Amino acid sequence: MEAELRSQPETWAQAAALTAEQALLPRRGERIAVVGCGTSWFMAQSYAALRETAGLGVTDAFAASEAFVDRDYDAVVALTRSGTTTEVLELLDALRASGSRARTVGVVGDPETPLVDLVDDAILLPFADERSVVQTRFATTTLALVRASLGEDLGPVIEQARTAIDEELDDALVAADQYAFLGAGWTVGLAHEAALKMREASQSWTESYPAKEYRHGPIAIAAPGRVTWMFGTAPAGLAADVAATGARFENEPVDGMADLVRAQRVALERARRAGLDPDRPRNLTRSVILSS
Repeated sequence: MEAELRSQPETWAQAAALTAEQALLPRRGERIAVVGCGTSWFMAQSYAALRETAGLGVTDAFAASEAFVDRDYDAVVALTRSGTTTEVLELLDALRASGSRARTVGVVGDPETPLVDLVDDAILLPFADERSVVQTRFATTTLALVRASLGEDLGPVIEQARTAIDEELDDALVAADQYAFLGAGWTVGLAHEAALKMREASQSWTESYPAKEYRHGPIAIAAPGRVTWMFGTAPAGLAADVAATGARFENEPVDGMADLVRAQRVALERARRAGLDPDRPRNLTRSVILSS
């Protein structure tokens, strides 16, 4: 996990340079759905928010197992590190069997997998594939690819990530009792992903919400020794509300992807302190393949 985590600035730069692959993503004005499972679902949420905010067209994000793709979409984009996730393959099979007019695009880490033959266009990111069960760089590299396709300059983000990889971790941040991760717009997906990383790697108590939803109940768990971690610009008054509970309000002025690297590092360090192996978390496998 550490080696893959630390490689992210380089894999983001590689993804940003893949202009031919970026051209395979849906075009401006197309109505699309983006699907995935677990981490890939959260990246789908971020992609959808970024694309809609950029004014490029209706973009919905679904967990593959709960996707509604019979809504006259022009394209369906499937994100999957392994290319073997049962729910994603079943969805693509069903689309093909139904005669759907939607073009299918797969973004995958392992090119030698069934997904490649099930989609109309495959975007292969083997340089971002991983050995660790706990996913870090494939998710963020996929997001780097789509952000670059939307015309974003990732140079500053990459530099912030390099800084985040080498900065000293605050011991109080690592030793917290509980974490609530918050986001707004495209960083909601990052908040969900940060919480998942912490749960997977270190078995920690984490929650995640859209930032303005936090005060609608979840703030009740904020207390001294706990962390409320905001990705991106915080809503007015939120920092003061969290401070009043005695919890730590973490809100670094960096791009959300660089901040996610910081959260990944905290998860890794917590796993080490607990004597856990984040590459082989309990009850988890690299790909979820369901029996029929």
